[in-house]
Amino acid sequence: MITTTGLTKVYRSGGREVTALDGVDLHVREGEVYGVIGQSGAGKSTLIRCLNLLERPTSGTVTVAGQDLTALGGRGQRANAALRAARSHIGMVFQHFNLLSSRTVQDNVELPLEILKVGRRDRAAKALELLDLVGLADKANAYPAQLSGGQKQRVGIARALAGDPKVLLSDEATSALDPETTRSILTLLRDLNQQLGLTVVLITHEMDVVKTICDSAALMKGGRVVEQGTVAELLATPGSELARELFPVGGEPSAEDRTVVDVTFHGAAATRPVISELARTYNVDISILGAAMDTIGGKQVGRMRIELPGRFEDNVVPIGYLREQGLQVDVVDGAAADAAPATTPLQKEDAK
Repeated sequence: MITTTGLTKVYRSGGREVTALDGVDLHVREGEVYGVIGQSGAGKSTLIRCLNLLERPTSGTVTVAGQDLTALGGRGQRANAALRAARSHIGMVFQHFNLLSSRTVQDNVELPLEILKVGRRDRAAKALELLDLVGLADKANAYPAQLSGGQKQRVGIARALAGDPKVLLSDEATSALDPETTRSILTLLRDLNQQLGLTVVLITHEMDVVKTICDSAALMKGGRVVEQGTVAELLATPGSELARELFPVGGEPSAEDRTVVDVTFHGAAATRPVISELARTYNVDISILGAAMDTIGGKQVGRMRIELPGRFEDNVVPIGYLREQGLQVDVVDGAAADAAPATTPLQKEDAK
């Protein structure tokens, strides 16, 4: 549904250049919820504003539903009209709601339809239908000042849906909300994704958002995408920083001559007592140093850091057993770095 290729955005001011996006390649499948995560300054908000050309990229292409948006716009009314028509199929939800305080809730939802020159009766019917969809049918005549933060965001979502978009972009839409309200908004977005077949792109700095709602995710740093894929793929990728952040586990060896490994559970293996089976089968004492489990996409997934007695070479067979059970096993510390190819520099730094 969405593809960016070599997307670059450079801001120039006072003779200085700041590169906000540096060759971003992004691939979002139709009908999925896709999370873009990163710290402040990573380039997330610039990226989402380039997806609907609110910001025109310096170079690269943005293709939405098979249409190259970067080829649209420019000089002349016809070119701008083509870009506006393409944008009407891309809804956007903002962090700070951006509602018009002098308009009622219904009038705020009707605004995009006014711009599209939809008749008064039709736009009123559509606005009421959307307000019912987001659970605010009884607030049609209220004003934004009379609403809670969560209700304002629901109005913003209804307004974003007014043009029957194929894509919904969300720019930190839950960061100004309390945890309970955040959960209700994420549930609403997932419901809309499923009911309307929407492709949703979420910009966030909160790992819980990705864990709660996203099918796929990308991690941004310094204007670049450093990891992307389905959540299941990322969990199964050795050394994945996103997987480690989604399911943080801690703990260091309790003594020398110990092997510490991170075990990632997903699929059928997540419901089996694999660790206890390992202990019984090989008569080995296992210490659990940390664990994080959750449900993603209706399936239980998670990571566990365990400690095995002895050096890596003493634990080749038990580690092999875990891998035979379909588990991802990464050696964090085995006192034999050359013997543990699954260990990455990133994981060694994490162990420190």
